[in-house]
Amino acid sequence: MSSSNRTGSIPLTFTLTGIPGLLKIFPGLLMSSYWMALPLCCLYLLMLLGNCTLLWMIKSDHSLHTPMYYFLSMLAMADLGLSLSTMPTMLAIFWFKSTSLCFEACIVQMYFIHSFSAIESGVLVAMAFDRFVAICYPLCYGSVLTSSLITKVGGVIFLRGVCVVLPVAVLIKKMPFCSSRVLSHSFCLHQDMLRLVCGDVKVNSLYGLTAVIFTKGLDSLVILLSYMMIIRAILNIVSQEARAKVFSTCISHLTAILIFYIPLIGLSIIHRFGKHLPPLTHTLLADAYLLVPPVLNPLVYSWKTKQIRRRILTLLCWRWTQQRA
Repeated sequence: MSSSNRTGSIPLTFTLTGIPGLLKIFPGLLMSSYWMALPLCCLYLLMLLGNCTLLWMIKSDHSLHTPMYYFLSMLAMADLGLSLSTMPTMLAIFWFKSTSLCFEACIVQMYFIHSFSAIESGVLVAMAFDRFVAICYPLCYGSVLTSSLITKVGGVIFLRGVCVVLPVAVLIKKMPFCSSRVLSHSFCLHQDMLRLVCGDVKVNSLYGLTAVIFTKGLDSLVILLSYMMIIRAILNIVSQEARAKVFSTCISHLTAILIFYIPLIGLSIIHRFGKHLPPLTHTLLADAYLLVPPVLNPLVYSWKTKQIRRRILTLLCWRWTQQRA
């Protein structure tokens, strides 16, 4: 059945999948999808609370108005956008048992998911550059990372994420789809939609691969080169205590890189070579890729960054004092 249905009497819709195979594992517990909706709601609330708290603290505390925290605020905004892109369909499936999504809405969701993912990858590169300048050229830090440069970098990262993914949405919108329109996840991803196309997908696949190489492939290479130079600079420090102190300023960023790229690489490998694996594996990796970084990033930076941790403790003490009064 071709995509001409979307302009005819029958609208083109996709069926989203919750978590395949989970009912067989927990037959008694998951008779109702509300058991999944509750932890998902908790995850989304934790994500909103963590990232909004980070943004509020950076905005309200003038001591945090430095390049490192400006980039951290960009990361928090990218995390918010990524999570809010998946939230409507995730909660609709598990809370309202609504698995149907029209073609146009699926395209929009796919576009925002991939755009915010590219933006987050770009922000991680900018944060790597921040650490590179701070460690390798500390005397030039203030003169290099000016407010003007940070604004321009943020604009370039945003425009790249918006523009690179746009042709993906335009190309797939023109493709004919088969009668089977069951997607593998609780949200729309480009690779998943491409699997249901009845036609030649060479152009779509080639551009999708080019977009991934231009964004996440190039970004991971730049991050790797940055840390190679950072490690070389750290090894040149004579004092072991000073080395540990300098390296500790990179731990939060390195953790953010790992929790973003490890699920992404795993998902890419499984999409290419793991077609024989059970659907549950694909679903859990996709969920980890889109849900774990937005939830963990605020926790990691709150735990490992002294200024943010001190600010949170100050707010908690003030709140406790107000309640006692």
